[in-house]
Amino acid sequence: MIPDKAPKEDVFHGSDDLKKEAHISSFEKYKELYMKSVESPGEFWGDIAKDFFWKTKHTGQFLDYNFDVTRGEIFVKCMDGASTNISYNLLDRNVHERKLGDKVAFYWEGNEPGDELTVTYRELLQRVCQFANVLKSQGVKKGDRVSIYMPMVVELVVAMLACARIGAVHSIVFAGFSAESLCERIMDSQCSLLITADGFYRGDKLINLKLLADEALQKCRDKGFPMQKCIMLKHLSKEAEDTSLDSQSPPAKRPCPGLQVPWNPDVDLCWLSLTRGASDECEPEWCDSEDPLFILYTSGSTGKPKGVLHTVSGYMLYTATTFKLVFDYQPDDVYWCTADIGWITGHSYITYGPLANGATSVLFEGLPTYPDVSRMWEIVDKYLVTKFYTAPTAIRLLMKYGREPVQKFKRESLKVLGTVGEPINPEAWQWYYNVVGERRCPVVDTFWQTETGGHVLTPLPAATPMKPGSATFPFFGVVPAILNESGEELEGPSEGYLVFKRPWPGVMRTVFGNHQRFETIYFKKFPGYYVTGDGCRRDKDGYYWITGRIDDMLNVSGHLLSTAEVESALVEHEAVAEAAVVGRPHPVKGESLYCFVTLNDGLTFNRTLEAELKKQVREKIGAIATPDFIQNAPGLPKTRSGKIMRRVLRKIACGERDLGDISTLADSSVVEQLFQNRCGAAV
Repeated sequence: MIPDKAPKEDVFHGSDDLKKEAHISSFEKYKELYMKSVESPGEFWGDIAKDFFWKTKHTGQFLDYNFDVTRGEIFVKCMDGASTNISYNLLDRNVHERKLGDKVAFYWEGNEPGDELTVTYRELLQRVCQFANVLKSQGVKKGDRVSIYMPMVVELVVAMLACARIGAVHSIVFAGFSAESLCERIMDSQCSLLITADGFYRGDKLINLKLLADEALQKCRDKGFPMQKCIMLKHLSKEAEDTSLDSQSPPAKRPCPGLQVPWNPDVDLCWLSLTRGASDECEPEWCDSEDPLFILYTSGSTGKPKGVLHTVSGYMLYTATTFKLVFDYQPDDVYWCTADIGWITGHSYITYGPLANGATSVLFEGLPTYPDVSRMWEIVDKYLVTKFYTAPTAIRLLMKYGREPVQKFKRESLKVLGTVGEPINPEAWQWYYNVVGERRCPVVDTFWQTETGGHVLTPLPAATPMKPGSATFPFFGVVPAILNESGEELEGPSEGYLVFKRPWPGVMRTVFGNHQRFETIYFKKFPGYYVTGDGCRRDKDGYYWITGRIDDMLNVSGHLLSTAEVESALVEHEAVAEAAVVGRPHPVKGESLYCFVTLNDGLTFNRTLEAELKKQVREKIGAIATPDFIQNAPGLPKTRSGKIMRRVLRKIACGERDLGDISTLADSSVVEQLFQNRCGAAV
């Protein structure tokens, strides 16, 4: 699996300075530790677990599991019998045992330059305890689910860690999702409380978040699920002058034309008023290792989002370890992950992984291009960022503006660059390495998923010779394989389905409320393996290259979207009889949404209808799912059994005439009609 020697040519290496202080300084050391992690996982992870606090120790096997559906129910257990609290390990342990109370946990950088806040570990602990007491005062207890719908503010971290402190399960919904998406997630996880904010700016665009939250709660009520309470943070409103809980629309810190803050005194509670009198001491709830920590929804190929559930101990160990080794974290580092906490990257590599290591991080509310395209590099210099983690989408976007906006700033503090969310194309990798890192910073191209909890294929910055575009080799304890359609393992250079043969501590445990769906999606196709849904190629040197989704999912700007979910939103419009959605290559986003719609008899496709359909998708799912192209399709290419041939639609979307074998089409004449109706030029 791991080659005896890494290749010496056509690869890039970490600097000698980086190797001097690195946790893992050579490929030989990586191989040695990897073999230990695979052959003696209990010893490998047990040594790491000694760095954390355990109220009770685990008994029996460190990792117990079944990955084969033919042998009974799928399960994974890590450190069964142990008990701990992840909030205690991230905060109390760092403040009291490691004496890091005065160390900065977060530099918060707001949407507008000049909006900033510094929070130490001691201050973060106090604020988490305060809000944990607030949650308890509202009747939230261990095992209850709490929905969080907030912008990138420190209070978002406070809310999630307060839930973890009392054993409640947080379900964070990305603040770019629609009211319908929020409602769906609240109902699926049966949340007892919603935490939100009045609003926020994304660049120069105002988002009325409370308005969306109220709309979602009304939808819940209409569907028979009444949400009892909503706690609102006044992020844009002027909190200092608001002392009553029934204020209708408090004055703003700065002009916020269009800000709407509806208030229902029977439901709404003010964050500031609740925390003002709360104690800043809160004894943690000691949780079993396999108690649930959080639910995070990711798109499902059937259209219904999946509530991915992660548990306490395994996730804590895995995110802490991957953060430490993949970014080669050192105590004086300033780390910046540009993701949103509403996605798994923000959970694992803004909150849990960095805080478990006592790291100092930048928490960024804004956009990489606001107020100008130099914003990210300005922040790097401002806080002397050493480790920087972003998405290929952002890199490709900034590439369009050339070198000058980057080279206006020194970036001399940078030591390691990282990418996340999708495979990075070699051209973007080279630009990132040459221009941003000035050829001195290794690029860790990390492959992982919401379901995996943390990195599973990744370089280590001082140890792994890097190939642009390759996720390189497995992380410790991860055993990948490539299968053909028949489920046979392929050896040597090959291409097929990427699967994993055994669990690691941070892998998901189930789909919330639907374990059968968990087994069907991830384990039924190839019994004995966890199926990622991604294709993969292994080259002659043993390097892994992710080739993209194999199932009906699209990767748009690093975020997975279900074609079925978008199709469902389109056909809800009264004019649409049928819809089919495919991906089309996009120079910045990676993939864009290309939609084919068949209208009901007698209706005409026009710009007005196109705008209505885009609006409908935005409202049902969120702005991230807005179609780039909607094409009139009087008919769709189908087999005689009625199955839509998406392979043909993808060719049409890209303007490619070589369709391959279409002999099974029921009516081949629709293909030429679709070519004539194509949107835009070929990519």
